[in-house]
Amino acid sequence: MGLLQPESGLLFWMLLSFVVVFIVLAKFGFPVITKMVNDRKQFIDKSLQAADEANAQLAGIKANSEALLAQAREDQVKILKEASETRERIIKEAKEEAQAVAKKQLDEVRLQIEAEKNAAIQEARREIASLSIGIAERIIRKNLEKGPEQMELIDRLLDEISASKS
Repeated sequence: MGLLQPESGLLFWMLLSFVVVFIVLAKFGFPVITKMVNDRKQFIDKSLQAADEANAQLAGIKANSEALLAQAREDQVKILKEASETRERIIKEAKEEAQAVAKKQLDEVRLQIEAEKNAAIQEARREIASLSIGIAERIIRKNLEKGPEQMELIDRLLDEISASKS
């Protein structure tokens, strides 16, 4: 026979050995292999499902963290605004209190100045009255020495007083 055509005995033994190997593999090998392939497929499916769940949880956590950051920013703005308003209120109250104290002190100083002014005017009037009385006393003594001149002075003073009252 030729190189390309095998003999019938060789063909029989090759066929027989193929059938035996196939039966052994079909009985013992293929079930193990298919079980391993199925187990691997289930493991991959579970891994993909776990990865999807992890991605979903990560997306939820990311959304929560963004919401928390937004809330924190809002709270920060609110706190800063309240602090600014409180600072402005305190400054305003301090200014008003300082103005009230300054006004009170200014009023007290004005009252004190007015009192001192009135006291000085009274003292000046007393001095002027005292000096006027002293001068008038000297003039009247001088005039009392002379009779007709004294009468003339009294008449003139009475005329001035009656003229000022009318």
